[in-house]
Amino acid sequence: MTGFAEIRFKGTRKDYFAYDGLDLRPGQNVIVEADRGEDIGEVSATGVIAERKCSSSNGGCATPAPERRVLRLARPDEASRAQTLRADEDRVRLEARALVAKHELKMKVTEAEWQFDRNKLIIYFTADKRVDFRQLVRDLARTFQTRIELKQIGVRDEAALLGGVGRCGRELCSSTWLPELKPVSLQLAKDQSLSLNPAQISGCCGRLMCCLMYEHRTYVEARRRFPREGQKIRTATGHERVAAIDIWNDTVSLENDEGQRRTISLDELKGEVSQPREKST
Repeated sequence: MTGFAEIRFKGTRKDYFAYDGLDLRPGQNVIVEADRGEDIGEVSATGVIAERKCSSSNGGCATPAPERRVLRLARPDEASRAQTLRADEDRVRLEARALVAKHELKMKVTEAEWQFDRNKLIIYFTADKRVDFRQLVRDLARTFQTRIELKQIGVRDEAALLGGVGRCGRELCSSTWLPELKPVSLQLAKDQSLSLNPAQISGCCGRLMCCLMYEHRTYVEARRRFPREGQKIRTATGHERVAAIDIWNDTVSLENDEGQRRTISLDELKGEVSQPREKST
């Protein structure tokens, strides 16, 4: 059986692989081709689903035949060895942080990840500015006796990699199910009439919450049914200004030139605006 599979690795890292003669199902551990060696990961999607996820990912990907392949299902002893590597990454992270402090570099080591065959070690870090880590790489390679890849990530990627609990009380979307991190602008909060206080609309990473995007289209479509706030319209009582709208209760607050306010339903407003006015005799 020839197919296409999405394989997840530590944290949110994932890649796409071709396979042949294997009956793969989500949740299985597999050995895959990696950079100058082999790596171990978990099948998260196969077939058409994997192809669609691949084509919709950042930058897309080559379908339907990726260059790298799934080699085989992981044996129980290989899965056990992978757990040993994951445990050793705590030590790696601490030693890497010590070397960063030794070189007085302004960077924060976030996480470490061994390739399954230990031919490569990925160290994830965050930094506000460009960092010259050439000497650090040499020291890391000498310490861990392997090839080193230092990978800079943003604070949103850091939160996705480490995980956590959001202000909603649930695990972070970015570290559980969210397939990719998209930019979140302050305009989303404005369109939803939310507080613009950063402390109230920011997530654990210090950036605007990913969930601001989830209902944004619904808000925008709902607001299209209403007149613009500040707009002057002619109603049954004369010219009034739209002072506020309430998309949840389908009401509009109007204010006349004397500053008197009234609140009516959207249907009532449409009736008043469309109702022909009597001609004066």
